Amino acid sequence: MNVPDELRYTPDHEWARLEGTRVRIGITDYAQDALGDVVFVELPSPGTEVAAGASFSEVESTKSVSDIYAPVAGVVVEVNTELGEAPQRLNEDPYGEGWIAVIEPSEPSGLDGLLDAEAYRKLIAD
Repeated sequence: MNVPDELRYTPDHEWARLEGTRVRIGITDYAQDALGDVVFVELPSPGTEVAAGASFSEVESTKSVSDIYAPVAGVVVEVNTELGEAPQRLNEDPYGEGWIAVIEPSEPSGLDGLLDAEAYRKLIAD
């Protein structure tokens, strides 16, 4: 499994990348592998306020429908609209072209409570 060292992770298999003051979010390689072929992504609307740990998106695969949880609290400022036409990007490039949304966090320290790469690797190894 690919677990980039520079990202932070949730126990629910979302990743978060700090980019300036904003946080780009997606699902991990582990999550996309467990889901199987992604066929639809329900994106949040820009301007939506999200709470850390709250569902803000859904991913539908050939196996199931899964909620995606916000790793940080804040406001959705950007969504990956290309997933509407190409939801398979979540499978093909989960840490790149398969990102889901960008959040402007309400607390700059919001990422502090997330797992680092080493802790996430231990979580998925069990």
